[in-house]
Amino acid sequence: MSEAVIEENLKQFLLVLAVSLSVATLPQVFSWFRRIPYTLLLVIVGLGLALVDVRLVNLSPGLILSIFLPPLLFEAAWNLHWSDLKRDLVPICLYAVIGVIVSIAGVAFGLNQLAGISITTALLIGASLSATDPVSVTALFRELGVGKRLLTLMEGESLFNDGMAVVAFSFLVALSLKTTELTLQPVLAQFFAVVGIGIGIGSAIGFGISYLTQRFDLPLVEQSLTLVSAYGTYIITEDLGGSGVIGVVTTGLILGNFGSRIGMNPRTRIIVTEFWDFLAFFVNSIVFLLIGDQVHFAILGENLGTIAITVGAMIVTRAIALYVLSYLSNRVVDSQLPLPEQTVLWWGGLRGSVSIALALSVPTILSDREEIIATVFGAVLFTLLFQGLTIQPLLEKLKLLGDQPLRQQYLEVTARQAALNRVLQYLKQVEQRPGIEPAFYQYQESLIQGELTRLDEEIDQLQDEYPNLRNFTAEQLRGELQAIEADTYAEFVRAGRLNKELAPFLQGSFEQSKEPAE
Repeated sequence: MSEAVIEENLKQFLLVLAVSLSVATLPQVFSWFRRIPYTLLLVIVGLGLALVDVRLVNLSPGLILSIFLPPLLFEAAWNLHWSDLKRDLVPICLYAVIGVIVSIAGVAFGLNQLAGISITTALLIGASLSATDPVSVTALFRELGVGKRLLTLMEGESLFNDGMAVVAFSFLVALSLKTTELTLQPVLAQFFAVVGIGIGIGSAIGFGISYLTQRFDLPLVEQSLTLVSAYGTYIITEDLGGSGVIGVVTTGLILGNFGSRIGMNPRTRIIVTEFWDFLAFFVNSIVFLLIGDQVHFAILGENLGTIAITVGAMIVTRAIALYVLSYLSNRVVDSQLPLPEQTVLWWGGLRGSVSIALALSVPTILSDREEIIATVFGAVLFTLLFQGLTIQPLLEKLKLLGDQPLRQQYLEVTARQAALNRVLQYLKQVEQRPGIEPAFYQYQESLIQGELTRLDEEIDQLQDEYPNLRNFTAEQLRGELQAIEADTYAEFVRAGRLNKELAPFLQGSFEQSKEPAE
């Protein structure tokens, strides 16, 4: 690559970054923009650039899948707690496996019967749109303060069904090119091979790095190892014929739930988590801006009928699959998924970068490639803009936002109280420092004491007005106690005083104490 090309690519990258970071500051300057989730605001700005035909960069499927997708998947898996995931593993697997099959079949049937599109082309469109996007869903739900279980269900489904969608899409491309046959045996063989290789490679790398980081305590090295593991797992798994998506998710789950406990001290875990939070924000800022910027309105206009049928079929089939599978999960394993939460899961099934990457990777020798890309782009934009912007009113209507804003206010007050108490303790320790007048100490102490008194009154008022906050405080303390216990076991393992991390005692005792109340 010549120096001129490198310089031009660098300029394009800096331009994209400058625009995306400018968008990030809009809600701070104009309060009205705070009503729109940041990721959707980026898509809207990208659409505005596309409308005036300003193209920031050429978006390729390789760029999304190889560069952007691994860190986004790893970050979501790293922050997904196995204890939360285990509770709803059955409905998540049903959504991610059977739900993907129903989605592909439903969209393909609608396009074939209503739009007259060939069945192979319709299946490719269905497969491209079968994956809900973990990026947009995770960012959106966190910004809206949705309950933890609902967020886990949406994240878990998104992470796992990406792998299913990629497997199905690869098989359907091979079917279109007549390099495979639509028979049960090769389909199942390819599925188990792709999924098995992904889980195997992901597990090997995840557990390998977990035990490796037990040997040293170097935060920057451990942080770098997680980054290498995300990209390395994806590349190695893809080269071996497996699903890179499943491999990265497996590695992220193992390192986030196991490796970070036995191989990292609490300070290192915080450093690594903050690093991945930054990286996810950084990549999100670029991906969602480019999604909007790549739209070609003329081509979309030519395929509006097909897009409308696709969107309708996509929404209807997801509703059928989700409500039926939720009912099945409730009856078989007593998942206790209420109807309001099922409704949010249905409407919150946004599509995004993975769908676009799959559509762009359709081989150029297929005659309907442009129609596939236009249809998928149109459907993705509908879910991001229409469904994405109407999720908050839906959550409010179904009363699922709960007391998240109140809890955040309470946490901020208690955090300020804890910080000022520490300041006061330190002030008393240095009270006799030479060169400082006693009046200065008295003034600072009275200032802090006055604020602490006000904070105590605010906390008492909040607890009196909202009794549920007392339960929330107890839950927070339980979490802190469990973390201290787990950290202590990890320290003993690192010191060689234990050869394995013990099963937590407090978690089991807390769960048993809840049973009589329930």
